[in-house]
Amino acid sequence: MRLKKYIRKMHLWLGLSSGLVVFIVAVTGCLYAFQSEIQDLLQPYRFVTPQETAVLPPSKIWEAADEALPGKHLHAVLYPTAERAAMAIYYSFEEHYYYFVYVNPYTGMVQKVKDEYADFFRIILDGHFYLWLPPEIGQPVVASFTLVFLVMVLSGLVLWWPKKKVNLKQALKIRWNARWRRKNYDLHRVLGFYVMVFALIFALTGLVWGFSWFRDAVFYTTTGGKPFIEYYTPHSDSTQVSDANTPAIDRVWAKMNSLYPDADWIEVHPAESEHGAIAANANPDADTYWKMDYRYFDQYSLEEIPVDHVWGRFPEAGFGEKLNRMNYDIHVGAIAGLPGKFLAFCLSALIASLPITGFMIWWGRRKKSNAGKEKQVLTKKQTKTLVEA
Repeated sequence: MRLKKYIRKMHLWLGLSSGLVVFIVAVTGCLYAFQSEIQDLLQPYRFVTPQETAVLPPSKIWEAADEALPGKHLHAVLYPTAERAAMAIYYSFEEHYYYFVYVNPYTGMVQKVKDEYADFFRIILDGHFYLWLPPEIGQPVVASFTLVFLVMVLSGLVLWWPKKKVNLKQALKIRWNARWRRKNYDLHRVLGFYVMVFALIFALTGLVWGFSWFRDAVFYTTTGGKPFIEYYTPHSDSTQVSDANTPAIDRVWAKMNSLYPDADWIEVHPAESEHGAIAANANPDADTYWKMDYRYFDQYSLEEIPVDHVWGRFPEAGFGEKLNRMNYDIHVGAIAGLPGKFLAFCLSALIASLPITGFMIWWGRRKKSNAGKEKQVLTKKQTKTLVEA
């Protein structure tokens, strides 16, 4: 009993200290759940009318995008399905810009230059990841409070656990006909229990991004002792010279198209330097990311270059590598398709309610306790007055 008392105090004070952060992270996660579907509805420039003619190669998409957005660094060209616009992606961490240029892949017409950093859902994502603080500050803050939230979920289970088996049925129900204070208590306790497993999944997958030591430990455990290797693009052999007239990025794109004729999207990254390789990936399912095949080609000979990090060929990945790739799709619910996203949306909303109901429980007890103390003081004063009389 004494242990449970200490756990209750720990749960209370951790909840009061982390409640605002948990609320923000949960609400922003809730808002972000259907971001791709909402943007498809509101942004017609994402789509084109499919034509019988062949689509333009990456070098031509790059050319058209460079005219619309001069002086920026091309990160990649992405070809989605036939009814969608090609995307020239411009990104620079040092200069802090991130643009999508939507280009009709049949005509080369630029349909939209979009600043991703100004996009509503990007702002929501920054809140989810960084609390709208500078990343070097916000990221460790969110990660630390995610760890606190994990402890709170586990301590909440201990506090929920009924003393007797006969109380189990009652512990699983909300008494809607009870007084408001009791209903609020049940909403916190019962809903907290029902979302517990999913809250743990959200927290654990979030911690994989939040702390490198946590990611490395999970990867080491699930791969049977392999160290996690950070992403890198391999080097090309710059001593080789190609006499081909077709740009290397176009030849890699053509090669990827022949290797993955049924892919939902193919993306190619130009070499970053004379020693850099051309990176390319193919995704068989545009709604998720974990099944993607990542390939790397020498920009001169076009020979494939192997890598030893997790972003390589999907069939060559083991269980631990695939689990690491799944992390994002599990976190947002996309691993289970549209129903999974809907579930993540609802669960995030319920998790956002827990700091509110928890605060109201504490506030109600505090008011009750203060009222009791005032009554005691008043009674003592009344007693003293009677004695003196």
